[in-house]
Amino acid sequence: MLTARAKVKNIRISARKARLVADMIRGKKVLEARDILEFSLKRSAEPMRKLLDSAVANVELKAREVRRRVDTDDFTIDTVMVDEGRTFYRHRPMARGRAGRIRHRSSHVTLTITE
Repeated sequence: MLTARAKVKNIRISARKARLVADMIRGKKVLEARDILEFSLKRSAEPMRKLLDSAVANVELKAREVRRRVDTDDFTIDTVMVDEGRTFYRHRPMARGRAGRIRHRSSHVTLTITE
């Protein structure tokens, strides 16, 4: 049983927004998940699609090492974990001489596919 994992770190989108897209593709077949990500209007869909393509390439490489043919469209997305990454802090001038904090959030995404 072949499995493959792919990670992407420091995507400049908050983990909360990325989890919305991760919930859409969790448990789906690779072919169906590609279609969902291709036509999704969410900004985190494009990095997730690239991550899915990377996981598929990893499984093809593993299959080639053990001299086995696989149909990657039949693979299932097993887990998609979206964790919080680093937060960049900036300051913006506000009323009465104060400074307001602006948080630029990022996230780490780990995707695993199995047969």
